[in-house]
Amino acid sequence: MMTLLMIIILKACGFGKKGDLPNIVYILTDDMGYGDVSALNENAAWQTVHMDKLASQGMVFTDAHAESAVCTPTRYGILTGRYSWRTRLKNGVLWGTSKPLIEPDRMTVASLLKANGYRTACIGKWHLGLGWQYAQENPDSVDFSLLLTDVPVNHGFDYSYIIPASLDIPPYVYIENDRSTSIPQQYTVSKTKYGWWRKGLTGTDFTHEQVLPHLTEQSISFMRKQVKKNPDQPFFLYFAMPAPHTPILPTKEFQGKSGTTPYGDYVLEVDAMIGKVMDAVRELGIEDNTLFIVTSDNGCSPAADFQALARFGHDPSYIFRGTKADIWEGGHRVPFIARWPRKIKAGSSCEETVCLNDLMATAAAITGDTLPDNAGEDSYNILPLFEGRKSGIVRSGIVHHSISGYFAIREGAWKLEMCPGSGGWSHPTPKEAKKMDLPPVQLYNMNTDLSEKNNVWDQHPDLVQSLEDELKKLILNGRSTPGSPQENNNPDKWPGTGWMGEK
Repeated sequence: MMTLLMIIILKACGFGKKGDLPNIVYILTDDMGYGDVSALNENAAWQTVHMDKLASQGMVFTDAHAESAVCTPTRYGILTGRYSWRTRLKNGVLWGTSKPLIEPDRMTVASLLKANGYRTACIGKWHLGLGWQYAQENPDSVDFSLLLTDVPVNHGFDYSYIIPASLDIPPYVYIENDRSTSIPQQYTVSKTKYGWWRKGLTGTDFTHEQVLPHLTEQSISFMRKQVKKNPDQPFFLYFAMPAPHTPILPTKEFQGKSGTTPYGDYVLEVDAMIGKVMDAVRELGIEDNTLFIVTSDNGCSPAADFQALARFGHDPSYIFRGTKADIWEGGHRVPFIARWPRKIKAGSSCEETVCLNDLMATAAAITGDTLPDNAGEDSYNILPLFEGRKSGIVRSGIVHHSISGYFAIREGAWKLEMCPGSGGWSHPTPKEAKKMDLPPVQLYNMNTDLSEKNNVWDQHPDLVQSLEDELKKLILNGRSTPGSPQENNNPDKWPGTGWMGEK
């Protein structure tokens, strides 16, 4: 129940009246690098015309970060506002038949918005585990004819149409709400220079090359049905694209379109699908009061073939060091573009540090709701930034995380990384770093050294200790936002945290 004072505040801010709550369209691309968007990279080898248009109509965030350098943790953080390393998943990602990661009683952005009158939909790549049921005669074999017991609709979504994980992780099947749309019948093994399918069951209505266009049409269909059925009810569409993640499979229409590599063609197909969603929002007459966000779950994967792209003068990581999986900026600094004509100034930019986890607290602010202590523990309200204001945002250090479970903390200009190498896939990998005479930590000044070339850890011992202490506090406190301390799951299972001492 909202107090009278809260209602007055909401009305003063322009919220709370019928039709004033914005629709929210959140498009999450998969493995798209910061440098892949031409609006963010003056040296891009192609033009992402639709994302560039979105940027010209809205706000570009130049210091936005996924909570992790890989996909499952980032998706958990987006939907819950909580760092994924606080769960059982301390490193790596889930698989197609993994158990659900989102706890049954955990508030999500979808459940928050649904409670505030929104119609909510999840379309695309889920990759957060599902409640599969197994054949009685073979406990290791999924029975695709049975209903799933844990799906997006169990976490606040009114409707969902998903694939379980990435397009190189079986099973390859569409799931509508709590049921597979077909029974997988065949095994597929294929490998190309730019991607692969792992051996796994493939649904009879599932064609890898057509997944991205198909999911785009499903997203547009949801919006059209919703606006036609109930134009006064706001909606939240979480559209998690499976591209340009491997396997890199642009449709025939886009093959060769970039003039570079199949990866470049795939990025242009992603851009075109974003354009289709933008067109649908405009045609439905809801553009003015729709918060439209495009971002990526992490940096670009090495599978994009950085060397081949370099021959065209293109770097998916822009000027940042590293790639997907790494603790360096190339692993987790992502494109982030937001358009909301009623609130966001066209053609604006923001240099403030933000995290994809911030969706939860921002959604609460938009609706006028208040998060309980056990929700959105690592989420900050960035609504003031949308409105061109900085007041009211006092962020504790933002925590970064690599695929191998290594931590970093960023406070203002300074970034401390608690490992000697990439912490991920780039040289030196964790195994390689152990064999090299490298400092145990890395400290970079992000105001003067965005490419993380000059490790100054030995010049600032007091700063290193201070940042390490702050990182330990943010980890053990169960939250990085103001509020009562919360419990972490399996707090004794963090890899690579010997520096923490007694936990």
